[in-house]
Amino acid sequence: MRGIGHTLVPVATIVAAILGLWYLACIPMNAQSSVLAAARAGIAVTPESPAERRQMGGLALALANPEVAVSGAFGQDRARLPAPHQVAAELWAGTAGEPIGSNRSLVYHGWVTLSATLLGFVIGTGLGIALAVGIVHSRVMDMSVLPWAIVSQTVPIIAIAPMIIVVLYSIGIQGIVPKAVISAYLSFFPVVVGMVKGLRSPDGMQLDLLATYGASKAQIFRKLRLPASMPYLFASLKIGIAASLVGAIVGELPTGASAGFGARLLAGSYYGQTEQIWAALFAAAILAALCVGALGVVERALLGRMGMRS
Repeated sequence: MRGIGHTLVPVATIVAAILGLWYLACIPMNAQSSVLAAARAGIAVTPESPAERRQMGGLALALANPEVAVSGAFGQDRARLPAPHQVAAELWAGTAGEPIGSNRSLVYHGWVTLSATLLGFVIGTGLGIALAVGIVHSRVMDMSVLPWAIVSQTVPIIAIAPMIIVVLYSIGIQGIVPKAVISAYLSFFPVVVGMVKGLRSPDGMQLDLLATYGASKAQIFRKLRLPASMPYLFASLKIGIAASLVGAIVGELPTGASAGFGARLLAGSYYGQTEQIWAALFAAAILAALCVGALGVVERALLGRMGMRS
């Protein structure tokens, strides 16, 4: 119980601080709408001229009308920054308040995004491990492939995603595959870097010991390099699964998808439903945390069987 307390108190403190700052930020962010609604209701506001109010920033307007800004900041229908309780209500309504098969259900949209995420993650992980093995065992690949893998990550995904989708659509590949390709593009690089580091982690004495036993390269790889790389691999996989989820969401944006978190974000931006946008963002974050947590469970189980601490 003492250990749980030592963990919960810092986490609760940070969460409370974030929520407090969030509520405070709602006041200036929503001040324009709050003051406008008060003026239309006949309440005296400063300045009286709408043109002057439009030229003022949110913070200045809130300081000039503190009571109006505070009273109207946390319950607006289409707030610039919705309050935490509004986002929580929308998140609850989109998960527990809708049938799973409904187009308004965040569970349904989450499954669509998760399908592309997992497919892209598997592709990216397989490609990353294969490249890492080649880089470790081939000087040519080390000098040629790794620099290109690094350069590939300098291209903004928001720029390359439409190009990938257009090219794949032109050859008749549609549906989940284009989004999975974008997810794989983002997830393979962490796996490559982590796996290369892990495969090279055995020191010279360990390699020399196996060499004195007459072990082949395949035996050294199977009995030494691969087990030693597991902690590095799982650390990379946790980064890769989160990046893969981002790739799936980005892949849904330029396609005009009707389902998925990307589609939910687009619909919210089209109709000014900021609560919907924030709820989709938090749902995506929760989904990413669940995926990382699942990998953590597998990591502890596998490394425990191997006699290694995770």
